[in-house]
Amino acid sequence: MDPTVLNGANAVFLAQMHAIWAANPTLVDPGWAAFFSELADDAPNVTKELQGASWHPSDAKVVGAADPDAKPATPAKGKDGKGAGGGASPEQVRAATLDSIRALMLIRSYRVRGHLKADLDPLKLVEPGAHPELDWRTYGFTEADLDRPIFLDYVLGLETATLSQIMQVLNETYCGSIGVEFMHIQDPDQKAWIQKRIESIRNQTQFTEAGKRAILERLTEAEGFEKFLQVKYTGTKRFGLEGGETVIPAIEQIIKRGSQMGLKEIIFGMAHRGRLNVLANILHKPYRTIFSEFQGNPSHTENVQGSGDVKYHLGTSADRDFDGQTVHLSLTPNPSHLEIVDPVVLGKVRAKQDQRGDTERSQVMAVLMHGDAAFAGQGVVAECFALSQLTGYKTGGTIHIIINNQIGFTTSPRFSRSSPYCTDVAKMVQAPIFHVNGDDPEAVVHVARIATEFRQTFKADVVLDMVCYRRQGHNEADEPAFTQPQMYKKIARHPTTRTVFSDKLIGEGVIDQAGSKAVQDKFMALLEEEYQAAQGFKANKDDWLEGKWQGLAQLHDEEEFRDEPTAVALERLKEVGAKLCQVPEGFDANKKILRQLEAKKQAVDSGQGIDWATAEALAFGTLLREKTPVRLSGQDCGRGTFSQRHAVLTDQTTEKRFAPLSNLSSDQARFEVIDSPLSEASVLGFDYGYSTTEPHALVLWEAQFGDFANGAQVVVDQFISSGETKWLRMSGLVMMLPHGLEGQGPEHSSARLERYLQMCAEDNIQVLNCSTPANFFHALRRQVRRNFRKPLIVMTPKSLLRHKACISPLSDFGPGSRFWRLLAEKEELVADKAVKRVILCSGKIYYDLLEERTKRGLKDAAILRVEQLYPWPKDHLLKEIERYANAEVIWCQEEPANMGAWMFVLPRLHYALDELGRKQRPHYAGRVAAASPATGWHKQHVQEQAEILDQALAWKFEALPQPFKRATPLSSITAKR
Repeated sequence: MDPTVLNGANAVFLAQMHAIWAANPTLVDPGWAAFFSELADDAPNVTKELQGASWHPSDAKVVGAADPDAKPATPAKGKDGKGAGGGASPEQVRAATLDSIRALMLIRSYRVRGHLKADLDPLKLVEPGAHPELDWRTYGFTEADLDRPIFLDYVLGLETATLSQIMQVLNETYCGSIGVEFMHIQDPDQKAWIQKRIESIRNQTQFTEAGKRAILERLTEAEGFEKFLQVKYTGTKRFGLEGGETVIPAIEQIIKRGSQMGLKEIIFGMAHRGRLNVLANILHKPYRTIFSEFQGNPSHTENVQGSGDVKYHLGTSADRDFDGQTVHLSLTPNPSHLEIVDPVVLGKVRAKQDQRGDTERSQVMAVLMHGDAAFAGQGVVAECFALSQLTGYKTGGTIHIIINNQIGFTTSPRFSRSSPYCTDVAKMVQAPIFHVNGDDPEAVVHVARIATEFRQTFKADVVLDMVCYRRQGHNEADEPAFTQPQMYKKIARHPTTRTVFSDKLIGEGVIDQAGSKAVQDKFMALLEEEYQAAQGFKANKDDWLEGKWQGLAQLHDEEEFRDEPTAVALERLKEVGAKLCQVPEGFDANKKILRQLEAKKQAVDSGQGIDWATAEALAFGTLLREKTPVRLSGQDCGRGTFSQRHAVLTDQTTEKRFAPLSNLSSDQARFEVIDSPLSEASVLGFDYGYSTTEPHALVLWEAQFGDFANGAQVVVDQFISSGETKWLRMSGLVMMLPHGLEGQGPEHSSARLERYLQMCAEDNIQVLNCSTPANFFHALRRQVRRNFRKPLIVMTPKSLLRHKACISPLSDFGPGSRFWRLLAEKEELVADKAVKRVILCSGKIYYDLLEERTKRGLKDAAILRVEQLYPWPKDHLLKEIERYANAEVIWCQEEPANMGAWMFVLPRLHYALDELGRKQRPHYAGRVAAASPATGWHKQHVQEQAEILDQALAWKFEALPQPFKRATPLSSITAKR
């Protein structure tokens, strides 16, 4: 709506438009409809005055959308906006009403755009600009109107006020040290709550003198800690908080106010900027421990294995007491990949809420701290907002704190984002955004309190954007003036936040200069004492296997010789199998699925022909009956990418959903199967975080296709493969990655097995490529039946899901059965002494080899299946190869030689042959090295696959291909394109 139409000459026009809107809102322009709707909410008495302005829709023909040929009413032109003064004539009523409407339009503009005038930048790098909609002249007011009373109907808490008074209130509320963006919110309750909360107190908290001194103490600790480190460890990287120290009292306020509203636990996530300060002054990690780490000492006891990490990546946990309320705090370790910790924290929060039975999501909360450049630039931030209100991932809202240094490393905001604010991404979920000047600690603490109240009230995300600066360079050895000379000239002249606030309190008489210095001196003396104590400091006992992890242990012995009990009684298997196939009475299931369920039931009843999906369901179901929760998430995992799982059935008439695994018995554990958004990084990170917090649940993430995990590679590299050795954090997460070359082209063929194998060391992860449903069943159960936790990477099948030979008898799940790291050749198929070649393989290609060997009637080739590639079954393999004294050893795979397992198994096969005293080298049967995982032509795929089988089963060893020899051009294929 154009505010320039709000003048005296248009009073009748406004009354006409309002009357039409009141009769039928669809008959006026949407802009007018929104305006009148807000007017009715904010000032109902003004609306009544407008309704009494002597006009009725029947007085003139003004038709809207219902009559496209009609012309809208045309407002008269003019600039005189003055009312007629006291009296009760229609003209006077209309004039007074117009004054009210113009004032309300002005107020609305400040609610929408007042943040543009707010004093947010401590450095004054860019002065707030003028905006015409924040100028009272735009609404038809003149100088003569400044002192004339205007009826406001208690908007801004005022029944009447002069224009000057209105402007004063608006500037104090919306244009001081705080700028608020909330009018984009469509939820009327949320919007009204914020509006009332800030307008009722003019967006200010009147702190007591004790409260102000407490803020000064927190600033003293934050600033003093950084200065002390700078003196004692000059030039050492610490990624200090200087310039953003006010975040410390802000966090304190979040914890305190949260505890008053039922909060029991907060999990923090942040990058490296300011982490040491948060560890020391929020989580109360002993200063002496941090100083010891600066001296190069390990952060954990010597009896614990691990590489450790730099001090500004580490986390910790602690209990803090606020007014008798204890809040447990933990800071999650994070690599240098800035925002990648966000989904991990959210997953941890969700797990904690599940453990506490916190269905209201009011007891456990995430607080994520961001840099301005990372918040705007890293896509995982948007992915996490996308998770925030989804059933399987919501945590009841996150408080986001942006330490807005107005720079990213060396890049200024104008070069690093296209949006006005770094926070604009948060508008995708209509989160309220509080921009605040970091040099006004009272304002920062004030909005921290409001943010906490909003989160606890509405269980939704909220953003606190603390605009500050970075006093040092990107790190303490960096020279920022190379790229931002003007900015750093200002910073060099700018007093510290503590100095600014101390001077303010001295001016108010809250404290004197001597008192301020005494606070500072006392704290610096404490740091010096802690520094001296650090010289002989030894780390305390590590507590990483306490709480929910009690009873679990690090893996110290050889994994290969451990056999956890994973078999299940046949009676329980049949009981669970029967439940899997039951559909509620009256439930209109799809007829094709009913046929699948009947086939599944027959397989379980007969004890024969258990396929992959049934084996998986039996693993889940038996664990659930044993009170072990199961959480499976990923894209389309309810049905399954290949329509194999059907863990959730949909009524064909009502679309109601039914999950058989949630209906096994009244005392079973919780089962969740969650169709995730089309995001890998955030969802995998979330599930990893969940698994690090809940060790007694089977937590699985499934990729739609194995190569989709590429989008989450940072999570795999930085957390899954190395989190335990860096940060002493175990995870039992299962990654299921559909894998196999089946003529479908380069995409979706390979899960990039080689990448996971390349990461394998120190028993950090497990990598499987199972070939039987029963072995997969035992692998899943083994994951939560061990006394330690390791991530499990499984290459899951595609075509094998329906392969007639890829089945297992029920007895392979029952008593006496177990997981097999290596599946040996059966003596009745191939006699040991007759074997001339031992073909080692993994996964799907076994069935191709078996079929081809049978077709050729070969009796001199034994096929060994390596089901567990890592940890490598060294001794099992030695024992099996030793059976075949006269045999050559061949590794066979579908993938090109530079992919798959070949480069991983080659040195291990050399070792095995050397151990057996054989002077031979292992041979390779498979595709030659290639840039692309698979050919895009089906005919070529078939030819290549046939050649691989021929190489493995029939070629002379000296004629086998060189793995990295350039492939022959596919002339016959190319000619036909």
